[in-house]
Amino acid sequence: MPSQDLQTQPSAPKAAKPYKGMAMEGIIARWYTTIRKNDAEIEPVVRQVSDLLPAGSRILEVAPGPGYLAIELARLGRYQVVGLDISASFVQIARAKAKQAGVAVEFHQGDAAHMPFGADSFDFIICRAAFKNFSEPVQAIQELHRVLKLGGSALISDLRGDASPDDIRSAVGNMGLSAVNRLLTQAAFKRFLLKNAYTGTQIRQMVAQTPFAHCDIRENSIGMEVWLEK
Repeated sequence: MPSQDLQTQPSAPKAAKPYKGMAMEGIIARWYTTIRKNDAEIEPVVRQVSDLLPAGSRILEVAPGPGYLAIELARLGRYQVVGLDISASFVQIARAKAKQAGVAVEFHQGDAAHMPFGADSFDFIICRAAFKNFSEPVQAIQELHRVLKLGGSALISDLRGDASPDDIRSAVGNMGLSAVNRLLTQAAFKRFLLKNAYTGTQIRQMVAQTPFAHCDIRENSIGMEVWLEK
């Protein structure tokens, strides 16, 4: 029979869902993979990272989805690239695409608020179009600080919660999507994405609750870049 101690131990509290909204799994993950295939923002981000980081740097992409950016960074042959995504489907898709591209990227499944990495592991961390969906955003920023090396930087690039409907329509229209995917994407912005997105002021308030001492926010038509330095 089990001991009395084991019988009276309280059960562990149920873990909070690590993301807002529906799970990006199965058919939804495959649809997203299709519409992000021709992401025009990837090339300038790759150039930006290449100009910023010396060869040999270790990069983490948080919520890489299908892995397009991580794979392009790995193609440079200069960096060790790692991806962390909560979606099992995205991890499977990204691993297959990295293998097909002939590049080495470590894709792991895990929660941005509880990363499976040791402290001081990465020189640079990037998170694109996903931070607004984290259910524990302050804890996620805490984790960015923990796994960054001293002197390292993190970049959160995401939608602004105060972006105008006209700017949203213009941005979606420039994505090169089919008519159906354009309508679906516009609906996603209206019903889910804008509701979850933060303003620059809200981001600063979150960062103020973490050890990051430097936060630089650069806004554009519908989004913002949040630069954090350790």
